[in-house]
Amino acid sequence: MPRVIEGHEVEACTRDSFVLWRDPKVATAVVVEAPGGIVLGRRAIEPGYGDWCLPGGFVNHDEHPADAAVRECLEEIGAKVELGDLLGVYHVSKTTASSIVGVAYAGRLAAGATIAAGPEMLEAAVFTLDALPPIAFPSHREVLALYAGGRRSTASPPSAARARPTRSRRP
Repeated sequence: MPRVIEGHEVEACTRDSFVLWRDPKVATAVVVEAPGGIVLGRRAIEPGYGDWCLPGGFVNHDEHPADAAVRECLEEIGAKVELGDLLGVYHVSKTTASSIVGVAYAGRLAAGATIAAGPEMLEAAVFTLDALPPIAFPSHREVLALYAGGRRSTASPPSAARARPTRSRRP
């Protein structure tokens, strides 16, 4: 049953004090530098089947985001990467699922590494920044814009087009 706590409507049990907090998932994205450009993967799964994206994905509960970023690159583009700068931290609002807090890194292929599509990709390829294919996700387009602009930071403010979240505390 809905209940208002600190100005936010949340789902709560009427028989006890349980509140269902809709916490965001944490995901990573990596701009992987390779000879000739950056590495993108063409998705073999939904959402975005057939579209191009940065390697990355969800962080497991027992994993540091940087470790998840390296793991996801190995799974998606078949290559070990070395992370460099933190490009930013961003929020992706969702209406039908948990929102996402994204952590974006710049990285490069490890010495001797080659790329190959993993099971979630149809193919992996290198593109120059001035000749990118259509990118599947708006958040990945924002990360690429940060990278191309040379911006490195510890946190990225939300886009002006998105509503700014309000602060909420939980017990």
